[in-house]
Amino acid sequence: MLTDVFFRRYANRLMFESVGQKESSLFVQAYRIVNEQIWKYYGYDQKVDESVKTIWTVIHDRLSMEIGVKELSPKYYSYQTEWMGKPHTSSGWNGMNVVVEQWLNFRFTDDLDPDMFVKRRLSFVELAFRTREEQVAQANVEFPRRLAEAEMQDRMPQRPMTVSGTRSNSVRAINEGMNRTFAANVHELNERLKQAGMPLHYHNGYLQITQDEQLQEQVEQPFWLLVKDAQWKNVSIDMAEAIDRRDTGGRDPSFYAAKALESTIKIICELKKWTTGNEKGVSDFLNHLESKVSGAFIEGWERQSMQRFYSDVRNDLGHGPGSKDMPNFTPQQIDQTIEFCMSWVKSLIKRL
Repeated sequence: MLTDVFFRRYANRLMFESVGQKESSLFVQAYRIVNEQIWKYYGYDQKVDESVKTIWTVIHDRLSMEIGVKELSPKYYSYQTEWMGKPHTSSGWNGMNVVVEQWLNFRFTDDLDPDMFVKRRLSFVELAFRTREEQVAQANVEFPRRLAEAEMQDRMPQRPMTVSGTRSNSVRAINEGMNRTFAANVHELNERLKQAGMPLHYHNGYLQITQDEQLQEQVEQPFWLLVKDAQWKNVSIDMAEAIDRRDTGGRDPSFYAAKALESTIKIICELKKWTTGNEKGVSDFLNHLESKVSGAFIEGWERQSMQRFYSDVRNDLGHGPGSKDMPNFTPQQIDQTIEFCMSWVKSLIKRL
């Protein structure tokens, strides 16, 4: 199975020319967040939590497959000691978290490529956080059903010795705590990246380059928080693709930003039950948003702004130019189109 990893997405963009104390510290900090805060490898009885071991094994196996090695560091250990004055061989198997830890903390030497050395280790961080994010998302999908079951149980006659408190409140508290804890994990990781001087930001399963701290705080971070829910999945995927292509010199990043905005417009029309099935393009969906019958979700000038964008920008990118020159945007124009689409996605979702 192919896995989307950071080091491959950014293989053609040089980011790290050396490996120093800041990078080494980040690897330790990120490992501890994963091993101590997200998944505790050992339970309270100091026995290995088999479910956590499985998670670490899957992450290890997927990353080692993409790197092209059988194991990130030795799973099996063996060393010579003495016992009662006689040579003795001690051997065994390292825990999967230790296998990853030893690889993360491997001492950098001058014969290694510093750029790939760092990117591969950042790929573990990204993959671990993405795995946890998928777990949290799945738990959130199941939450309404679990809550309904708990509420039904609460309505049933209780035995005299039942512990006080309702099952539904417990289910709510667990779900809220899970989301709050992971949000704190993500925040800490992003702060650690800042401390390490890395222009990177984790959101919605991916590490991506952030070029402007103020833009990140005012536009990008609020955008990623708004599109975390499953219904906005395609919006998140296309915008992440736009940013990856922008940061690696790929083709048509603005086209993917436009797709993200278009998906947002369509999803809102579906949520509001304004779609008829006869829509032929984004213009028809914008008609629904502007319609006074529907309550004028957007004003006329706002519709014109988005319509002009699709007419002048997206259409040029979305159709073959024939014998004409291939349309190319400057880096500044690419940034502008991505920021334009992000801002409109934010604005539209906040109106729901």
